Amino acid sequence: MDSHPQTGLSSQRCTICERACRLTPDKSGACGLYHLRQGQVVEISTDRYLAAAPISIETMPLLHFWPGHKFLQISTTGCNFDCPGCISTVIVREMPRDSRALLHLTPKQVVDKALSQGCMGIAFLMNDPLASLPSFLRVAALAKQEGLMVGCSTNAYFTEQSLDRLLPLLDFVNLGLKGFSDAAYRACGATAGMGPVMRNLESLLAARVHLELSVMYSQGNEKDLRALARHLACLSPATPLQLMRFIPFEGAEQSMEPSVRQAERFCQELRRILRHVYLFNTPGSPYLHTVCPACGQTALRREFYGPMGAKLLGQPPAKAQEVRCPSCGGGLDINGSRVTASHLEGAFQGGYPFTRALEMVEAMLIAMGVRRQSDIVGAWEHLLSQEDGLHELHHDVQHPRKYIAAVRRFGQVVNAQDQAEELARYLEEKLDALAQALEGVEHRPGVYYAMGKPLFYLGGGRLENQLSEFAGGVSLNKQLPPGGRPGRSLSVGQLNQLNPEYIFISAFLSNSPGDFLAECRELGVDVQAVRRKQVFAHPAPGWDFGSPRWILGLLYMAQVMHPGRCDYDVMEEAKAFYHRFYGMEFSAQEVNRSFAKPSDNWRWQGSGGQAALAPSAPEHH
Repeated sequence: MDSHPQTGLSSQRCTICERACRLTPDKSGACGLYHLRQGQVVEISTDRYLAAAPISIETMPLLHFWPGHKFLQISTTGCNFDCPGCISTVIVREMPRDSRALLHLTPKQVVDKALSQGCMGIAFLMNDPLASLPSFLRVAALAKQEGLMVGCSTNAYFTEQSLDRLLPLLDFVNLGLKGFSDAAYRACGATAGMGPVMRNLESLLAARVHLELSVMYSQGNEKDLRALARHLACLSPATPLQLMRFIPFEGAEQSMEPSVRQAERFCQELRRILRHVYLFNTPGSPYLHTVCPACGQTALRREFYGPMGAKLLGQPPAKAQEVRCPSCGGGLDINGSRVTASHLEGAFQGGYPFTRALEMVEAMLIAMGVRRQSDIVGAWEHLLSQEDGLHELHHDVQHPRKYIAAVRRFGQVVNAQDQAEELARYLEEKLDALAQALEGVEHRPGVYYAMGKPLFYLGGGRLENQLSEFAGGVSLNKQLPPGGRPGRSLSVGQLNQLNPEYIFISAFLSNSPGDFLAECRELGVDVQAVRRKQVFAHPAPGWDFGSPRWILGLLYMAQVMHPGRCDYDVMEEAKAFYHRFYGMEFSAQEVNRSFAKPSDNWRWQGSGGQAALAPSAPEHH
């Protein structure tokens, strides 16, 4: 211990992570989660959690560890990294660590919750356990005593001292790599580069902890990821590598997002280097399936299940048994047996959909003109304090009229009733005017709504399908089996039987109409929409779900399907909307996949001006 050169107070380097911030009794490090007390590095807020709910392990995501089994997810706030464009910004940067939304749960309460809900173990995810390491160590130690497994998703920037304390307690880890270069790590604030992560990766493997790696795949980092795959092939060729197709959130630019087709081709390339490479954030992709290393047949099928998540497909076995290839009986490098009864998460529970729920509330408030983070946090706290708050929100955001009611409700929560009423009336007036324009329309065409790839459809109860009907169509998705999150796959035959006249592609996890049509032809999809090239993607993200900007997507779809009755200039409508509700110019090139932030250069207003948010790509924690 020594004295801080400017304050004269006693100071010490933090030993939690390799950033090694200098702490004093009145100053925390970069993460804001630890300070110095009586010469010891201590946690500022202990045993506090934003989420504590059961998940299936693929939601973490882990794909080769006790497939389908149930674990208790725990998550809190904060992070030792500040990654550009992080998907978890709402909880790691914007939710205060002293928020009343955080539940106080002792280690015993966490473990008892896992046991009472039939979980096999406890998984710390969404933010990094380095943000709350002493609390996690206490939970992990008690969990092991009770026979539970313990794991986490982490950036693995542990010091050797921290990892030595945690390593004996770990059974499984999803290690979220920020890339395979020192530059990628320094962009997240890791001044020591990637060296500590590679050291810790080898320590985890040596300790025989089940390890899966996830890494963001963005435009231009293919060379680094090829090098990563080759490095892993030498180190541990059976270790799964999860490619997270880059989805631009926060300050990230659209240009960094690889296309669906490009991502699948790259995944196939890496599968020639490693045994198990998977592609996430690509609904309907077969690259979530496990291929047998021995015979090359698809051995285990999975489906997209929310951002960065997956879900097992197929009937669970009647009894627990080792997971082997059904074609040749070969091993699949999978630890543990497959679950005999599937678990389905509740509304906005399990992994990153929780963060999307908070962002949807933020989206409403920002469109009302709310510019202080404290007001946003107040609305989140109100939402999470309600027993069925998340369930009610999930229900309300699926229907235009109920969405408008939610706008008024959250406006009241933050004392912005007048602004909320202006937004609500605007939405209502547009809905009413559109209904009048379509009154007496003779033909309402059949509409199929896809997300990403042609054979992944959005569930019939989703907002996108309601919008397609408000726009003068008939939602064919409502004829398909419900389920999934946000939908599920169908066969070529089922799609051909639907024979839609129009196909719209989700504005969230999207695809280009050209690539979409090309794949339809490759698959043998023969429907009116494909033959007539009536396949459409929205002009900008956020135009059909998660944000009040769905009104723009509604007008766009109406103009496409009924140009004679609905002669809208949607770009002019977008410019007017942005001026009125965001006080800024509209540029389709500057809108990314964030629900809340209206452009990639949008910034919070602070008492001293504007406080910048992280300006680039999302990272997995």
